[in-house]
Amino acid sequence: MREHIGRPGGGATSSQHSHPDGEPSAPGPADEPSREEEPDARFTLANERTFLAWNRTALALVVAGLGIVQLLPPFPGVPWGRHALGVPLIVLGAVVSVTAYVEWRQNQTALRRSTPMPQSVLPRILVVTITGVAALSAVVLLVSAVR
Repeated sequence: MREHIGRPGGGATSSQHSHPDGEPSAPGPADEPSREEEPDARFTLANERTFLAWNRTALALVVAGLGIVQLLPPFPGVPWGRHALGVPLIVLGAVVSVTAYVEWRQNQTALRRSTPMPQSVLPRILVVTITGVAALSAVVLLVSAVR
């Protein structure tokens, strides 16, 4: 359960209205919950920090992929090895960046509507892809060692 911080009558994303003396007002058309409300700035900033952290990860993946393709010496007997290892990392970096933006928007909407936060798919994407690249790395190294 999210802690309600900041606003009287319910907190960061509550749409409950109250009188200046702190007593809730009688229900009526003017007091119906709005569809969206500005969340507490701390939640918005935390959402943005998460988005920026995922983009740092994306940038690191792109740079690692470029480094493998451009700077790593060729694997003996496996001319395609550098590209097979580097290109998936570059693509993963692009996917992570776009997905981070989509999730940032979904989280911001959930905050504004006081609905549960959606579950992130980014950890699963990273685990699957990095595991695949690690397995491919082992294959490239073994093939290179045999030749």
